[in-house]
Amino acid sequence: MSQTMKAVGYHHSRPIDADDALLDLTLPVPSPGPQDLLVQVEAVSVNPVDTKIRVRVSPAEGQAQVLGWDAVGVVAAVGSEVTGFAPGDRVWYAGDVSRSGSNAQYQCVDARIAAHSPKSLGVAEAAALPLTTLTAYELLFDRLGLNPEQDHSNESLLVIGAAGGVGSILVQLARQLTNIEIIATASRPETQEWVKELGAHHVVNHRENLADQVAQLGAKPVKYVASLNQTDQHLAAIAELMAPQGKLALIDDPASFDIMPFKRKSISIHWEFMFTRALFNTDDIQRQQAILAEVAQLVDEGKVSTTVAEHFGTINADNLKRAHALLESQKARGKIVLAGF
Repeated sequence: MSQTMKAVGYHHSRPIDADDALLDLTLPVPSPGPQDLLVQVEAVSVNPVDTKIRVRVSPAEGQAQVLGWDAVGVVAAVGSEVTGFAPGDRVWYAGDVSRSGSNAQYQCVDARIAAHSPKSLGVAEAAALPLTTLTAYELLFDRLGLNPEQDHSNESLLVIGAAGGVGSILVQLARQLTNIEIIATASRPETQEWVKELGAHHVVNHRENLADQVAQLGAKPVKYVASLNQTDQHLAAIAELMAPQGKLALIDDPASFDIMPFKRKSISIHWEFMFTRALFNTDDIQRQQAILAEVAQLVDEGKVSTTVAEHFGTINADNLKRAHALLESQKARGKIVLAGF
């Protein structure tokens, strides 16, 4: 193995149209710690977190920040305390936001947050899924408390922003693993049709009055809401349409959040941040491995499909800049993937 590798990163935080917003770099190959896998990266996808960190985080002088929190690759080496993996295994993972990212030929990842990738998908198709899958699964089952073993047929789940990366897998998981009624929001005819294909029972337009549209559906009481973008714009409608004693979970970054409208109905508010378990090395960190393993099986059984929308070619600075620009435009549907160096 070479001692150096290709990577894409930056030295200074810049707008995406700046020449040095992302750069092709040559960096040392990292060494795995006791709990780590050293992975030779084959494919990645791009998430909003990549664009947020590029804008907000400047590396130390002389250092490079490598982004990327979705990957599929082959294990090149394992740490001394790793069990369940061997060199040559193909794995998928979303990684740890506090460590160097997947936009590199080699990456170290904690083995407890990685799993064997689906056998039925190509590497690019698989790379679309880990971060959004973990976010969606944790939001549904760890935060909102939905239970695949319980009857949710007299309740409904509203998914705001269902055509995005997280929404497009969340709708599938809710449909496959529960019997809850799913109301999705999407604003364009093509995205409305897509979320129906993914499993939504009803689709409403988040650019129009949500509370009125949901009321007109005659759906089951909205006990659960997954708000995936522009939460602050929808707060009043969410508070109006939710059933008493419901649960609201969100993943975005509202500029402000007034919790008071939810008091009368005793609605509980939940944050989902997929990186929490890795950032704080929680006692249940290995749950992410279990989630990815379960979803790999669902994929291989044909119950969950990849959410790839765009393949932007090889992993290099120019292609990643195109991907960041599309994400920042808020017009992306599904996931953007890149493969190979």
